[in-house]
Amino acid sequence: MENTSNMNCHESKFTDQNGNEQTIKIPVVQDLARFNNLPRNFIHNPAQTHPIPPNTSFHAIDMAKLRDNTGRVSELEKLARVCREWGMFIIENHGLDPRVVEDVKRVVKGFFELPFEEKKSSVGTYMNADNMGYGRLLARSADQPVDWIDRLTMKAAPKGATDGLNVWPNNPSNFRSVIERYVKAAREVMDELLQALAEAISVDRREFLQYFDPETSDINVRVNCYPPCPRPDLTMGISPHSDISTLSFLMQCGSSNGLQVCKNNQWLTVPWPCNKLVVNLGDFIEIMSNGRLKSSLHRVVTQSDKDRYSVALFYNPPAQAEIGPVKDGESIEEYKTVVVDEYRKHFHKVSPSATKEAMMFAKKN
Repeated sequence: MENTSNMNCHESKFTDQNGNEQTIKIPVVQDLARFNNLPRNFIHNPAQTHPIPPNTSFHAIDMAKLRDNTGRVSELEKLARVCREWGMFIIENHGLDPRVVEDVKRVVKGFFELPFEEKKSSVGTYMNADNMGYGRLLARSADQPVDWIDRLTMKAAPKGATDGLNVWPNNPSNFRSVIERYVKAAREVMDELLQALAEAISVDRREFLQYFDPETSDINVRVNCYPPCPRPDLTMGISPHSDISTLSFLMQCGSSNGLQVCKNNQWLTVPWPCNKLVVNLGDFIEIMSNGRLKSSLHRVVTQSDKDRYSVALFYNPPAQAEIGPVKDGESIEEYKTVVVDEYRKHFHKVSPSATKEAMMFAKKN
């Protein structure tokens, strides 16, 4: 392996088994992309990818049909089935202005094309502020495999959540205004989907939405960059995990062949065109629905010849909110009531994992 000692690096802190704080330095993946091999700590030996079986359909949900009484019933039935079987779906006719979406892609690429020192000086890194800032890496040990990713994380809601924190880039100069305009429009779609998901499993339409007060609910924005990788067979863009969210709202640009979902113990590449948006169900909606809607176990793989960027919005109730399974008078409760922030802390202790291990925290014995 080529010498990486003089490379730009991100830092990550963790507490070792003796209670001592340790710091590890992780080379920035954009610098590593010019080499032919990977540093040892980037090697994962990922499980094999399988083609989607010929008779398997990855569905798109048509928001126009959910808004129109003519096709609403059948689209709700499809929504329930897709969320039970996949926990992830493409959305069509969502109503977002294409110009807003293109503006987001433009500023995201603009940020990651900046020199490392400019990115680093423009945005801080906050170890104890919900993983905000540029280059924040979660490590639990010095020998934990590292993902092939560079990332920027901001909190777009509630208002004032990042006051005093330097988490919004100065360059591109319109970065924050573009992202906030997109978040506002996406939030309206997510609120629609929360109501449709409740109706799809035959509970009150506001069953899930009741947790999302417009003034206090939480939206984290994570922007990911995956540069070309010299050995995509040996590493991961993002390790297997389920999302610590209620809904995750995803867009991508560059390459369109990175996201994979685990179904029937096989990793399948999601057929996701760059001009489409994807919604991923997180752990909280599985808890709220008493398991009738499933969060997806997913991962991101790398590619040898293309850059890929993605933008994920994670939509959640306030940190101190208590969430629990819907009570329909018929089903046995499989999940207990949890505090959002307590679940989040547990999640970070055990994730990433090849199974949805964090969900055991919310399962009833």
